[in-house]
Amino acid sequence: MTEDELEQAVRETFARRVAVAHPLAADPAGLAIRRADRARRRRTVAGLALAAVTTVGISTGIAQLGQQPGRPTHPIVVLGDPYASPLPNLTPTLPVAPPTDPAQGAGRGEVDLILGAVLATTSGQRLTLPDVGPAERAQRLPDGAGWAVVGAPTAAGQALWVVQPHGAVHLLLAGARDIALSRDGRQVAWREGAELVAAGIVGTQVVAAARTPVPAGAVPVGFAGDAVLVRLDAGQPGHTLWRPAQGPLKSGGDRATLRVYGTRPDGVVVAQVSAGTPRRLCLALLDPTRNLAPARTGCGPTLGDDGRGGVSADGRWLLVNGRVGGEDRALLVDLDRLGATRAVRPAGPPVHGPVAWTPEGTAYYSDARAGLVRVDVSRVLAGEESSGAPVGGLGDGQRPIPVGRDGS
Repeated sequence: MTEDELEQAVRETFARRVAVAHPLAADPAGLAIRRADRARRRRTVAGLALAAVTTVGISTGIAQLGQQPGRPTHPIVVLGDPYASPLPNLTPTLPVAPPTDPAQGAGRGEVDLILGAVLATTSGQRLTLPDVGPAERAQRLPDGAGWAVVGAPTAAGQALWVVQPHGAVHLLLAGARDIALSRDGRQVAWREGAELVAAGIVGTQVVAAARTPVPAGAVPVGFAGDAVLVRLDAGQPGHTLWRPAQGPLKSGGDRATLRVYGTRPDGVVVAQVSAGTPRRLCLALLDPTRNLAPARTGCGPTLGDDGRGGVSADGRWLLVNGRVGGEDRALLVDLDRLGATRAVRPAGPPVHGPVAWTPEGTAYYSDARAGLVRVDVSRVLAGEESSGAPVGGLGDGQRPIPVGRDGS
């Protein structure tokens, strides 16, 4: 082999070695995949551990809330929804059904309705409320924040929920007694053990709670401005005001008020009192700035003793149960002319449940047959009476619960 042939053979050998791919000592792609799998497994384990710690912490916090030294272990009061934050995906978004007409035209576009476990809104939404027990009443919250729903009284107490417009349900109070809401839905008061509690409602939380000791029979029945209206004893006449900013509940108040129907926008209390000679049931406007002293009294209508009724959003009208010609009827009372002739007119069948007013001055309530009654003030003044209209979507023994707008 000549020198030129040897050089050519060496060149060909090196060329063949360069063209052949040799296996690497380590596979970069496989190594990256294995590292990602290990990192994902570490994050999963850490997340499960954090969830377990969070669950134990929440359970311990709730247990401590109900077992504080010197505090009653029942009822348990929950401030805010422990499942809504900081783990938002644990708060379920409930289904919103297609728009329907729940009341077959009655109340359509004027008031929301609670029909069993469904909240039917004026816009046609149907929000399913599977975790909300039987409701006693409800009202819209300010700024489009949703609805406050108060549960019916049970042996375990009452509950308060906030239902948001997209359907999420938040529990604010559980096991409370005699829950009362302000007209604007920004304040709540309730009885807890031997104390009366008042707080603000901000979003889905109960905040800035204030407490005061109260007598055994005292319960909150509403608000007059920022003051809590307190019935002193369920079996006796008498109410007073508690102003949380001024400290504990003070003695005093009136001893003639039997029942409270609501308040006017200026805070004046619309109530049923025992007055006259001989004593009889009368209507009165009570001045909160003078410790509930009567500002005006009217003893014209024969009033029912069930305490059912409601004040219009503008404070002009009261719809209340009474009697006309020996027959039980709902009465429309002109509070601006209280005590005057023709200030009271029959409006429809007796009220069963809460009364909801619209800002336009129309009232809704359910009657004894679970029908929905619509009372138009102008028609009542013209001599017409309303009757109940059937409502679809109700089970046996259920009544529609109307929900007024703007805190009415």
